[in-house]
Amino acid sequence: MGRLTCRLLAAAAMLTAGLAAAAQDSVVAVQLPGGGLIELVWVEGGEFTMGSNTGVSQSHHYDANRPEHTVTVGDFCIGRTEVTQAQWKSVMGDNPSTFTGNDSLPVEQVSWTAAQQFVTLLSQMTGRRFRLPTEAEWEYAARGGRLSRRFQFPGCHRGQLERNAWFCINSDRTTHKVAQLAPNELGLYDMGGNVAEWCGDWMEPYGSEPQLNPRGGRTGSSRVLRGGHYNSVSAACSVFDRSWYVPSATSEYFGLRVVLDEQQ
Repeated sequence: MGRLTCRLLAAAAMLTAGLAAAAQDSVVAVQLPGGGLIELVWVEGGEFTMGSNTGVSQSHHYDANRPEHTVTVGDFCIGRTEVTQAQWKSVMGDNPSTFTGNDSLPVEQVSWTAAQQFVTLLSQMTGRRFRLPTEAEWEYAARGGRLSRRFQFPGCHRGQLERNAWFCINSDRTTHKVAQLAPNELGLYDMGGNVAEWCGDWMEPYGSEPQLNPRGGRTGSSRVLRGGHYNSVSAACSVFDRSWYVPSATSEYFGLRVVLDEQQ
């Protein structure tokens, strides 16, 4: 397909459908080899303030969220939803999840290592370059990118959070089918809850200097997870909250969301 970008693919799809939607609202659908689709949303890059200098409790990871710093990210395509069990099975041929019975549930019990295997095999099967999002891309997208009106998941506004995220208050201690609650401004679902999502970065402390497309440390012992999960307290659903575990760790709380690189 040459060097078509994700944005051009999205624009072509809109023309085919006769839609006049803005490019940043467009959805790119990639056919899976075992059937079904992965839908991705094109996100226009930009500058934002990453992290947070404030916190409502010392019991969570607030020191790791500091300091606030300016980050610029480029354009990217990110999964409209978390990877579902149907999508995982289509690529991997198995289902590691604890909560089953509906293939529209997010896949969980996924380690960072297994998530890497998924994106590698998905890339080979489709001829596209898939990867895990960077931590900066994830937070920028969760905040709503250039369309952001305010934090979608502030971690202290319970009413807003219940409209957007499955967490300890509304989940009944189980995962739920993706895309059942309201999306954020970019049309992304479940960024604040359901399952936490692996990022590509090694965990490292933030610096205060401005950064361009940061990728985390070159080495480390733990990989970053972002977003709350179905059993999270509200503070852990904040767009800026960080978690981290060794790459081999699995849990019914751990899933993933994919990014499709623009340059093919």
